[in-house]
Amino acid sequence: MARPIARVAVVSIALGLSVMIVAVAIVTGFQKQIREKVIGFGGHIQITEYNANTSYEYHPIDRNPVFLPQLKAMPGIQHVQVFGIKAGIISTGSQIQGVVMKGIDRDFDTAFFAKRLVEGRMPILKDTATSQDILVSHMLAKMLELKVGGPLRVYFINNGEVRARRFNICGIYETELAEFDKIYIIGDIRHIQKLNNWSPNQVAGLEVMVSDFNNIDDMGHQVFNLVSYNLNSRTIKQLYPQIFDWLELLNMNVVIIIALMIIVAVITMISTLLILILEQTTLIGLLKAMGAPNWSIRRIFLMKAAWLTLKGMAWGNLIALTICILQARFHFLTLPQETYYMAFVPINLNPMHILLINAGTLLVCTIMLVVPSYIIARIQPVKAIRWE
Repeated sequence: MARPIARVAVVSIALGLSVMIVAVAIVTGFQKQIREKVIGFGGHIQITEYNANTSYEYHPIDRNPVFLPQLKAMPGIQHVQVFGIKAGIISTGSQIQGVVMKGIDRDFDTAFFAKRLVEGRMPILKDTATSQDILVSHMLAKMLELKVGGPLRVYFINNGEVRARRFNICGIYETELAEFDKIYIIGDIRHIQKLNNWSPNQVAGLEVMVSDFNNIDDMGHQVFNLVSYNLNSRTIKQLYPQIFDWLELLNMNVVIIIALMIIVAVITMISTLLILILEQTTLIGLLKAMGAPNWSIRRIFLMKAAWLTLKGMAWGNLIALTICILQARFHFLTLPQETYYMAFVPINLNPMHILLINAGTLLVCTIMLVVPSYIIARIQPVKAIRWE
């Protein structure tokens, strides 16, 4: 067997497989990171009044609607929390910035923002007194020269009347999702209730968290059918279709990369098998002359080709997993945060994805190698033995 062609085959399979695994890990990691950030600001499903719009002026709903116990008991529902929304303006000397205050209560799952704190702490919400703590983004803090522990005055407009509120900056978060970071501040929902003259039982809406994002469309349909006739239920994909449509387009890139890499691997292995057959033509003739059937001879060459494929796949997995693990731990590949909404290349190592890529590569290569192996049946023993 010619060692150079065998090495080329192994290297080709290894590089192709490693590129496929790394590409899938990066794209799914990117999708997961962006999806988690958007969900962190709006939940999986939002229940609001029908007339809720992008003006950030919501009509109140009851925080304990009649369907709430049934909603919480629904299979696939992980958590339900209330929220409030109010647009405002921050003025710090020469700087003016429009913001949106998201009001949260004690039932709010703070894991998303707590994980992304760069300084300070999360707001402390009490049962009785209204908390003056406010959480601002790193982008706003840098833009307006805000610091943890410092005061923050926000102006709100309600029925044509300007009402100011003074907060204490307790923490600074950063999600790297610029269009959200530049406007959202997080504080006690009771401020919004008082600004809008709502009762303690009135909120802007409910955020519903589901246990499996892959079932969000089906869960959204079920929740929509459950809520009262005067309420609307929308999934996060319906609230921000432009973002999730963009993420879906990335799947096409993965499909193209995988298709190209498999084509390269198949062509390489077919060429390798043909060269092996041509080099061993004399041996094939001798085996046929001794009575060996075509299928037995074909199986020998197919097994040799399969061994080269498996060897290349082993190296490909090793290379891909090494790159992915190092990137996930050390973040040596960086990205422009303003463009990609994150500072480094994200990695999502899913064992099922790796298994499917390996199984698909092996299956396609094996099937495609069967056809050129039929050349063995056309080799005549007499001519093959005389082959030099």
